[in-house]
Amino acid sequence: MHPPTSSDPSLRDPSPRDPLPRDIETVVVGGGILGLCVAGFLAEEGREVAIIDAGRPEGTTTNAGSLHVQMQSRFLRMHPDQVPALESGLHLYPKAVAFWLELERHLDADFGLKASGGLMVAESREQLDFLAKKAERERVLGLDAKILERAELDQIAPYIGPAVVGAELCADEGRLDALKANTALRRWVRRVGVVVIGETPVDRVSCDGVRFKLDTSRGTVSAATLVIAAGPGSRSLAEPFGLTLPVETEPLHMNITEPTDPFIGHLVQHADRMITVKQLSSGHVVIGGGWPAELSPSEDYAAVRLSSIIGNTSLAQHIVPAIGRLRIIRTWAGINTPTGGPGILGPIQGAKGAFLAIPGEAGYTLGPLSARLVADAVLGRRPTEDLEPCSPSRFR
Repeated sequence: MHPPTSSDPSLRDPSPRDPLPRDIETVVVGGGILGLCVAGFLAEEGREVAIIDAGRPEGTTTNAGSLHVQMQSRFLRMHPDQVPALESGLHLYPKAVAFWLELERHLDADFGLKASGGLMVAESREQLDFLAKKAERERVLGLDAKILERAELDQIAPYIGPAVVGAELCADEGRLDALKANTALRRWVRRVGVVVIGETPVDRVSCDGVRFKLDTSRGTVSAATLVIAAGPGSRSLAEPFGLTLPVETEPLHMNITEPTDPFIGHLVQHADRMITVKQLSSGHVVIGGGWPAELSPSEDYAAVRLSSIIGNTSLAQHIVPAIGRLRIIRTWAGINTPTGGPGILGPIQGAKGAFLAIPGEAGYTLGPLSARLVADAVLGRRPTEDLEPCSPSRFR
């Protein structure tokens, strides 16, 4: 799952050896899924754009490739007070998966994307009844969701283990190969002329009323337009604009197996336990679902935790027994950026030319669509979705 080697300069990882632009029209801080896509969309419209990225292994570079749509049953049980906020943005998730498909076609790329649906499995009648109520509510909100009893589940997912009594099927969900997608996006942004600077943290942002000044580890950059898409690093960069963002640094753990013949046809989750299981087009099985990792004291990187390796893989083979015969070939950790509600997208009030781009829960799923909405706002267009619920102003 390491990036491929190639003589193609568009596939190079962002490097601090590239010259730092001292004066440029638009700077995007952060080279994750949102930063890449915002920059690419703007450059396609003729904007002069640079991405400045700290080079830390956060959500995009370590993502497991799940395309989430349905509400998480476990989250609903633990945080009933947050359900209204979650429901208010639920309509964006199926649109986000459809936008991934559109972007794949637009770039004439192969993301290894399969929108073949997601299963949330239940191991008890009580869990399945809870899923039934959830699915009923999700249908009202526009999702394609239904409950499958065990006999129906066997017809479409015979690989599910005997402990499972039934599942919710959400037809809108899917998965992709994040390595393929990220490589294609890096190639795209370089092709459309985006300058990509890596391993260069932005320490501070200020504005003289006309232009933005970014103090980096390699010098100062001046820009007319600023887009902050730096995940958890956005918190400190937004403070000079009077914003206190509720973004968190959440280290998460993932595993991947050796490749095997295709046998898992869905994104598999659990009604009451932390797990995601999916098989990539390469045959590798990716196991994740929110198991914790260790965060460095500086919060620069996350490291794997032995208990998560054991617990995550044990639960995976309990749900999908055939996984037990496969070898784990790699484990890794990344940093997620939960916001405790809707994303933080759009212009920063009182700072003309400054924008925030943080997608919220399931950020990789929402990334390209959120980037399109922010790019439209930067270009002075009316976005196709109402950004008011996501406005940064609510944190002023």
